[in-house]
Amino acid sequence: MIFQRAIARELASTAGAVFTVLFCILFSVGLVRILGEAANGDIDSGSVLSLLALTALTQLPVVLTLTVFVAVLMAMSRAFRDSEMVVWFAAGRSLVAWVPPVVRFAVPVVLLIALLTFLVAPWANRQIAESRSRFQQRDDLSKVMPGRFAESSSANRVFFVDSVDLSGARVRNVFIDHRGPGLESVIAAAEGEVETQPDGSRVLTLRRGRRYEGLPGAPGFRVVEFARYSIPLDQPAQSAASPATARALPTADLLLEPSPFHLGELLWRLGLPIVAMTLALLAVPLAYVNPRVGRSANLIVAVLLFVLYLDAIQITQAWVQQQRIGFLAAAWITHATAIALTAALFVRRVYLQRWLPRWLQVGAWKGGRT
Repeated sequence: MIFQRAIARELASTAGAVFTVLFCILFSVGLVRILGEAANGDIDSGSVLSLLALTALTQLPVVLTLTVFVAVLMAMSRAFRDSEMVVWFAAGRSLVAWVPPVVRFAVPVVLLIALLTFLVAPWANRQIAESRSRFQQRDDLSKVMPGRFAESSSANRVFFVDSVDLSGARVRNVFIDHRGPGLESVIAAAEGEVETQPDGSRVLTLRRGRRYEGLPGAPGFRVVEFARYSIPLDQPAQSAASPATARALPTADLLLEPSPFHLGELLWRLGLPIVAMTLALLAVPLAYVNPRVGRSANLIVAVLLFVLYLDAIQITQAWVQQQRIGFLAAAWITHATAIALTAALFVRRVYLQRWLPRWLQVGAWKGGRT
């Protein structure tokens, strides 16, 4: 009982610290990326916080998976380094005795990862796709940020406004560069207003401005001063916001429509909880540390194994989407390899002192000759 409580307390405290560090890193990276998109005018600046929270939800399954792996690895590495494992071994506890408490620690986290992967993450991806779709469906002037140049949806106009009122209907100090076939025009106006026509189209009506029209490089330019000038705004196609990728689809839709692309996404969702449990068990034999050497080497190996494991799942996911391998074969081949590696490490740590017999080792052979 003391053994079980000590392990549970050690794993819980380590997991809390690891998750806090990883989540702070995730939050900081996501915040910088989303703020950059908002500054470039790719997303609505008013939805930065909501997009940041939704993005964090989509990344939580991977963060929790890494948390379980690193927590078990660090807890056991510390026990080896501080010679606590010697005490447990002397008390009759083998390395296999760590498996039940590690499994009890990992099962609730694995269930949470499954919940996030199958339900929460697809919903968050769907909300992100709908938010970006709504922003893209706004007219050109509604997406312009004061003090920044912005390109129109048709890529033939560049807008610049000095200020916009709260409703977004009036703008001041407007600059528009319009490129047409064999003709370029530059318009500068003191103010403008967005108006809706009876047919539902929207136009930008400029007042007190000047239009420069001509061909770049040619000497003949025409200058026209106007008191009122209307420019039609590009109207985006009005369509229901729909998720752009299979990551935004509910799991039930992936099962009802088993296309190669959907099966690849389903393979990822099924594999992530299995990855978390397999890595938790793999960390037990991988955590061995020589107290005289330190634990840097096994941490490097652990990170490499984590990256390789996830990369292997993504590779099989791409193969399923490209129809190069069947879904059932892809579902077990990567996990079977990881489970076999875990079993081999357990056998090596519990039953074998070394991978090769003593008489095959170079040092022992040289010592025998002398």
